[in-house]
Amino acid sequence: MSLRIALLGLLSAVGPASGYDLAKKFEHSLNHVWQAGHTQIYPELVKMAADGLVEAEAEGARGRKTYTITAEGKRELHEWLAEHDPSMTIRSEPALQAFLLPLLDDPDQAIKVVERIRARYLARLEQLDCLPAEGSFGRYALSLGRAQVRTGLAWADETLADLRKRHTAQ
Repeated sequence: MSLRIALLGLLSAVGPASGYDLAKKFEHSLNHVWQAGHTQIYPELVKMAADGLVEAEAEGARGRKTYTITAEGKRELHEWLAEHDPSMTIRSEPALQAFLLPLLDDPDQAIKVVERIRARYLARLEQLDCLPAEGSFGRYALSLGRAQVRTGLAWADETLADLRKRHTAQ
């Protein structure tokens, strides 16, 4: 459902666009909060057209279709934004590694795992810091992403301090 909403949101924000254009926009904006590739986007647009949420306005060279959001699509997007309680389901490899960290017998190995996680958080923060924040579409998601990454960095620093302290105490 969220891919559908993400595509409706993009069409609402940027106006008519082809599947290719939407995939590119997705790659440079929403991909930071929701991942989807061409192989997911194109079939979803076909389903959305069948459901009356978008319509193919024009068909160009090589069957390229330009999609636009319909009134029904705008209604569904608005309803989802205004009324939907977001799922808090998390699938996070860093969290899974943190959960399983005590299974490592070697404290140096555990430290290396957390250092690697920390490096990934730091690289992610650097990526996010390169994105424009003021006045841009998605600025609130960018702010949330930065806050989440900073929390991950703080966790990594705290965990590394604890692991190192325990390691030297042995």
